[in-house]
Amino acid sequence: MAAAALLAVVGLAVAPPSASAAPPPMPLVAPPQLPDNARPVCGPVLPGYVHCDAFVRTDSAGSDPTDPQEPAAGEPVPSAYRPADLQDAYGLPSATAGGGQTVAVVDAYDDPKAESDLAVYRAAFGLPPCTTANGCFHKVNQRGETKNYPAPDRHWGMEISLDLDMVSAICPRCHIVLWEADQASQEDLAAAAHLAGCDCTSPAGTNYGARYVSNSYGGPEAGFSASVDDSYRSDKGTVYTVSSGDSGYGVEYPASSKWVTAVGGTSLLPADNARGWDEIAWLYGGSGCSTYVAKPAWQHDGGCSGRSVADVAAVADPTTGVDMYDSYETVDYNGPWLVNGGTSAASPIIAGVYALGAKVLPGTIPSTYPYAKFTQLNDIVGGTNSFENCSPEYLCNAGPGYDGPTGYGTPHGVAAFQE
Repeated sequence: MAAAALLAVVGLAVAPPSASAAPPPMPLVAPPQLPDNARPVCGPVLPGYVHCDAFVRTDSAGSDPTDPQEPAAGEPVPSAYRPADLQDAYGLPSATAGGGQTVAVVDAYDDPKAESDLAVYRAAFGLPPCTTANGCFHKVNQRGETKNYPAPDRHWGMEISLDLDMVSAICPRCHIVLWEADQASQEDLAAAAHLAGCDCTSPAGTNYGARYVSNSYGGPEAGFSASVDDSYRSDKGTVYTVSSGDSGYGVEYPASSKWVTAVGGTSLLPADNARGWDEIAWLYGGSGCSTYVAKPAWQHDGGCSGRSVADVAAVADPTTGVDMYDSYETVDYNGPWLVNGGTSAASPIIAGVYALGAKVLPGTIPSTYPYAKFTQLNDIVGGTNSFENCSPEYLCNAGPGYDGPTGYGTPHGVAAFQE
């Protein structure tokens, strides 16, 4: 792909994309249904606000590796995937790469137990400590202050724990900065995301140097503006990963921003094949064609004249979910070890993969990298995120090459996430 094509972008569109002729619908290949006892962590939101994109299992506790009754290393995968499982599934150099890199996690409200819960997760899986004391972890408010945190919220607290745990699982040598927005509005989260990755001094006089920023939230496309969108600018050497949503076929913002890497969801299962794993599109992962953001020059799918979602994907199905630790939200679940999922898990996973690659250049748009190197990804060719056929069908059904639910696929090492 030519450098000029990689750098060219277009602005916001005010009219929906025109309809395109679509091929006949293909039969759907349905992934495992979401169980009745898994539910979204964050509920409906007001206009201009967003929800976190996490799902938690209510029928199954996570697997505490400190429990002597848990399976030993080398035995079948327990009820939820651990760091070693995720690293193996995606062929990642997590043990040796990522040193010196910083990943920022942007969420709303405060989790008063974020650092202590992260310490439990990392110690349980033999990951190096990441604390304020050793300079690896920082928690800041929307303005970059290490004080005056926003009001606590137990639902977003679970989202925060999930994000921190997934960055740790993928890039245990990375530093982590948790940015807590004042509230779950598009404006506040965008302001926090901007400071998290802008390579500038915050109002509090801090600059944590994060080049990889995970955003596990979304809301209606109509709830954003051009000024909000500019907060996610990625052409200055910053990666912004954004979850595509957990409501099935349909587009959320900021996943539809022209600046971000939109991350869809998969169901991940061990398999008797060369990779050792198999994946299909998750039934509830978000995808589609934006009605507000025009087609970037680096996207070439012919059935959508707007920005197509997603770009890449990672595990999100809570029935093939990830292990996490959260002692703050213990009222409704079998915590503190939990089985979680949603594209909220997928976004920090992909941010961590970018950090492992550590080759993001100013003047480039990191979301274009997988398009230029799609042969370096696991192509996901089965599954759907729609209960009915959509048109064109590739926007909701996974198949060879690019598709909406999984983009060009899931990580196979880090090559597709480097310039």
